[in-house]
Amino acid sequence: MTASPRPPVPPHRQRSRGHVDLHVGPTAATGPTRLRDIAESGPSRLRFPREAGTMEGILVNTAGGIACGDDFSVSARLDPGGDLVLTTVAAEKVYRSDGPVSHVRNRLDLGEGARLAWLPQETILFDRARLRRSFEADLAADSSLLVAEIVAFGRAARGEFLQETLFEDAWRVRRNAKLVYADTVRLEGPVSALLARAAIGGGARAMGTILDCSPGAEGRIEEARACLDAAGPGPTEAAASAWNGHLVLRLLGPEVGALRELAARFLTAYRGVPMPRVWQS
Repeated sequence: MTASPRPPVPPHRQRSRGHVDLHVGPTAATGPTRLRDIAESGPSRLRFPREAGTMEGILVNTAGGIACGDDFSVSARLDPGGDLVLTTVAAEKVYRSDGPVSHVRNRLDLGEGARLAWLPQETILFDRARLRRSFEADLAADSSLLVAEIVAFGRAARGEFLQETLFEDAWRVRRNAKLVYADTVRLEGPVSALLARAAIGGGARAMGTILDCSPGAEGRIEEARACLDAAGPGPTEAAASAWNGHLVLRLLGPEVGALRELAARFLTAYRGVPMPRVWQS
């Protein structure tokens, strides 16, 4: 009697577990924002360049990317009146996986009158990448949150197509403990072929979402559209909408470079300040 072949055993790998826990607040009721507490673990680091103006933090993944079941998280708490910009030192690469799903969990807590701009550089998905990402924010009644996220589906320089990939991205924003914004994108399987469909991506290889959950954001819809018009024509399609007190900008394009450039021009005009310096390198 012939024994049945044993199923292949997946290789055991040492995975990355990175976490940053940040607490900032003003030195006085109207003073500059300063670091109150920070904890870092694994390959996750947060650096603060010495620049005048708004406090800026730069997230660094010293592992060089995400793959095969890695787990990363960022938690940030802003005391009342805090003012902070968070970005990343470079694009985040999500490498191929032989099965395990990687997770990225981001959580923000903004006190009364606090302001946070979440402006990471783009995430690049390799073929066979498997990523679930979550973004949660709890806002006080008059706190302000601006979020920009860009995703590239494949490495443009290699002409890469995503044949077997998982990407799930869930956003939840609450104000005064009430859910005010919920959005989930889930693509699985031949992602490039799915995005080629007119009803899904119309041939897009990159996408971006910009969300303004600040008081008065809904009333800035015409200003946002004017900023888009001023950016000029290009290969990236973009449109702005506003409802329920917030404003959302959606971007789709055939390659991430032009989409990133349009997003940066829009954000510079909309915020009235330059993008973080790492975006210009």
